[in-house]
Amino acid sequence: MVKTRVVALGVVLLVVLGVGAAAAAPGGDGAGWSGAGRLGEIVARGELRVCGTGDYRPFTYLDSDGRWSGIDVDLAADLARRLSTRLTLVRTTWAKVAVDVGNRCDLVMGGVSVTPARARTALFTTPYLGDGKTPITRCADVAKYATLAQIDRAGVRAIVNPGGTNDQFATANLHHATIVRYPDNNTIFEQLLAGRADLMITDASETRWQARQHPQLCAVHPDQPFTQDEKAYLLPRGEDAFRQFVDRWLLEVREDGTYARVTRPWLG
Repeated sequence: MVKTRVVALGVVLLVVLGVGAAAAAPGGDGAGWSGAGRLGEIVARGELRVCGTGDYRPFTYLDSDGRWSGIDVDLAADLARRLSTRLTLVRTTWAKVAVDVGNRCDLVMGGVSVTPARARTALFTTPYLGDGKTPITRCADVAKYATLAQIDRAGVRAIVNPGGTNDQFATANLHHATIVRYPDNNTIFEQLLAGRADLMITDASETRWQARQHPQLCAVHPDQPFTQDEKAYLLPRGEDAFRQFVDRWLLEVREDGTYARVTRPWLG
């Protein structure tokens, strides 16, 4: 069954490349890969370049020794394998994901939230995970920060990593609380433990994972977040053939058990 699905994905790749080549070379002589756009370039160079921020566990993490880990790191490796290419991971920042895609890398993976602003300049794949913004705080303070009204009060310190959707949510919804912008998302939860901030509002998936790593921290109603968001992969605008292939791959990894195997250690 798995072999059949991998073969089917290969057929999709050939069809997409074939259609692209025919479009580029009337008469169907297959001159070069350029007609297949980004997908053809990836196959021709033998390399899939994937951007990630490296600071957003459980999706991507880059440690001090230069080692990557996370759900989307493993899934990127699977995508490269099914394309028969090597994988190169490129570090980006949340403020630059929409700029770097198509320039420094072929796609962005790593817990990217679907937003209208990003969709105006790039393409999203089919979403692969539902999520939403919810607080995480010290366990003794969970009851104090269950609602936005409780959070948005003078004297409350909400810490946030700048440049992404957490920052945007805090700016739009917190007008009385103090927003503490902290640049290192890898150590931001230590600021909560040290008492330098009262809470952070981030994606429910991250609050669950961080609460598992830090027993003193608790996710606040992660099953009922303030927002209903989706995670997807970000591709360069105009690359519909590439998006078609990645969407098909997402379907395959869900059906053949790869997605469940990769996410289980991180999300439970």
